[in-house]
Amino acid sequence: MKATLDKLDGLSRKLNVEVPTEKVNDAFGKVYKVLQKNANIKGFRKGKAPIATIKSLYEDRVQSDVAQELVQEGYAAALQEHELNPIGYPQVSIQKLSENQPFTFSAEFEVRPDVVVKKFEGLKVEREKLVISDDQVEQILKNIQQNQAETVAVLEDRPLKKGDIAEIDFKGSMNGELLPNGAAEGHLLEIGSNQFIPGFEESIEGMKVGETKTVNLKFPDEYHEKSLAGKPVDFEVKLHGIKKKSLPPIDDALAKKIGDHESLELLKEAIREDIKEGEMKRIKEEERNSLLKALAEANPIDVPKSLVEDQKKALIDDFKKRLGQQGFGEKEFAEYKSKWEEDFQKTAEFMVQSTFLLDKLSNDLNLNAGQEDFEKKMEEYSKQTGLDVNKVKEFYGDAQRKSQLMFQITEEKVIEHLISKADVKEVEPKKEKA
Repeated sequence: MKATLDKLDGLSRKLNVEVPTEKVNDAFGKVYKVLQKNANIKGFRKGKAPIATIKSLYEDRVQSDVAQELVQEGYAAALQEHELNPIGYPQVSIQKLSENQPFTFSAEFEVRPDVVVKKFEGLKVEREKLVISDDQVEQILKNIQQNQAETVAVLEDRPLKKGDIAEIDFKGSMNGELLPNGAAEGHLLEIGSNQFIPGFEESIEGMKVGETKTVNLKFPDEYHEKSLAGKPVDFEVKLHGIKKKSLPPIDDALAKKIGDHESLELLKEAIREDIKEGEMKRIKEEERNSLLKALAEANPIDVPKSLVEDQKKALIDDFKKRLGQQGFGEKEFAEYKSKWEEDFQKTAEFMVQSTFLLDKLSNDLNLNAGQEDFEKKMEEYSKQTGLDVNKVKEFYGDAQRKSQLMFQITEEKVIEHLISKADVKEVEPKKEKA
């Protein structure tokens, strides 16, 4: 077997393999003999049909089986000969396969980059100062107050306004035909909450109890129900009552109701601790990103395009999912994807580069996760979740889950080591946080 290597762009490689005629004939012969032994062909006893007959009946199938066998064997041998470490599956192109002729094929693939980490100590890293303001605490108290609000009837004779809760009957129709599931009685709608299609809530502001009104609107062009998107609709609305939220005072009584805190001050302390925990996680993540960016800038390497594309697709799929959860349609997603295309590409390249660098350092510094690290992480997860440690271990008994966790622990160990050796500068909190 002969194999030549072409170096293509970046980390792409191409192997050109020629399998000699005798090996081709040997592979054909083995397959034909197996078929002959097991074939039940009319007019012949089992295993006694002539090879010529077997060939005439099974030529296409045999060619496929032989080609697959020769490619697998030849590709593996060529990789070993040229000492190559491929990433992913190759793109194989084969020439016509025939007996009594050599067989040639080519395989294109990418190889792992030759990673050399030249600088990993003294990296310049930014760490945000932990700052918890009274405004943050007050905002959470206001959110708690809103969640504990009671709905009470508005007794004064006045029109419906923004912030009120309207008790309404409504019927939606198109061209005089009632919409399926487009009617309700005694429905409670907070004006300004944007629960209905655009324009509905604004159109019924100013109504008085007992009043009936017809509202003429149009469904949004990106409405989730495609058969209604962009079409005109009429709503007949009757206002039965006006309610409003009655907010409880922010005092010791509210504190006792929320988590059984003895006083408002103790509730504020608990809120501060929650904020602190969340901020510490965010600051640590920001510090990690700062470190990885510094590491990547100090150690540029080529990265496999295929891995970058996979990572980019994962980023975009996650982005699409999160936009969908926020009610964005395909049109908005396409606009955002186009706008941030370059950012997706750079982020994917950065993530793949970081992974290779951390993997190399984990080996160079002997920081790969071991069983002791695994046991420690199990105890940590047990405390966080309140589950028995054996239950947590049972979950990570799955080989794939454990492998992913061990990779995560290894990365954490390397990053902790790099931060301990970094030039860390404390900076003021960013005004706008992602």
